[in-house]
Amino acid sequence: MQMSDLRVAFFSGNFNMTVDGANRAQNRLIDSLLSRGIVVRAYSPTIAQPAFEPKVDLVSLPSVAIPGRSEYRVATGLGARVRDDLSAFAPNIVHVSAPDPACHAAVRWARERGIPVLATVHTRFETYPRYYNLAFLEPLIVKGLRRFYNRCDALVAPSQSMIDELRAMRMHSDIGLWSRGVDRTVFSSARRDPAWRRAMGLADDDVAIVFLGRLVMEKGLDVFAETIARLRELGAAHKVLVIGDGPARPWFEANLPGAIFAGFITGETLGQALASGDVFFNPSVTETFGNVTLEAMASGLPVVAAGATGSASLVADGVSGRLVAPSGSKHGDAAAFAQALAPYCTDPVLRSDHGAAGETRACEYSWDAINAAVAETYVRLVEERRG
Repeated sequence: MQMSDLRVAFFSGNFNMTVDGANRAQNRLIDSLLSRGIVVRAYSPTIAQPAFEPKVDLVSLPSVAIPGRSEYRVATGLGARVRDDLSAFAPNIVHVSAPDPACHAAVRWARERGIPVLATVHTRFETYPRYYNLAFLEPLIVKGLRRFYNRCDALVAPSQSMIDELRAMRMHSDIGLWSRGVDRTVFSSARRDPAWRRAMGLADDDVAIVFLGRLVMEKGLDVFAETIARLRELGAAHKVLVIGDGPARPWFEANLPGAIFAGFITGETLGQALASGDVFFNPSVTETFGNVTLEAMASGLPVVAAGATGSASLVADGVSGRLVAPSGSKHGDAAAFAQALAPYCTDPVLRSDHGAAGETRACEYSWDAINAAVAETYVRLVEERRG
């Protein structure tokens, strides 16, 4: 079959409610699909004032707000209205991107009609309870995820390290790579701007350690804050630049005294802000790829990150940054991260060399080729089902 014969019912947990790495990747994918003549219809929870307008028809799913995280909603199912819309649209493939009740129902709907299902893995949902004192739920979540993913025809994940992890957890045997790209017109070391730094309170000789992302606890904010405290104890001079916003900002501000909070930034200004830092620090173990890590590399920053899924496939330890193996102890991780960050605070040649190596590696990530792999997987699954 031709790609232009595809009709994709695309189910998202957050298509355009907020701006995060997952929905940016989804919308870039859909742009790519549309450019190939593929027909796409999106299904997602919606809100009155979304972060951006969709480029395809968007069908609102029944949903409820997440307690304490009202910026996100969980789709509770399909309902007769959505089922009728699906039948009228007549997709030949269903794409699901979150293990919520609506995606479970979409998988059942597709299986009943012999329509193949592709699932994308955007985050490590099973790790989230650790950050809310609910770690005992992790085995139950893993079991639920295993059942959900194995009812799909195939998975795609954004890094080889995540594919290896999914296979080890017996989530599926057919798992392909859907990596992530980086916009080099936005993220480049050439975007560094001394005037922007000075306006933010950074002197020319300050070493700025950067955090970029939504300010939520599952991004490892507690480890980040403790690491900075340990780094001060080591006597390594530095400043902290936080780019992003979110519900945990008050906690982060209280636990990072003296840090500079730039707030939520997008577009070319984000590229300018990121390139104006000196070292990127990403302690998160919930990432499946690490869009922010790749953007920091493209901006010429050496990266210190958790040696977990995502960053482990991007950062070459000792070449473009440092990877720190998670120890299972917040305090142990913070001590190790501080030791890894300290040399970058004192050695400008090391920062320059590792930053340049990361930028060279980032040039390998082309959005067009990456998104073509998903369209090719659609075609394969449809042809296999027909066969």
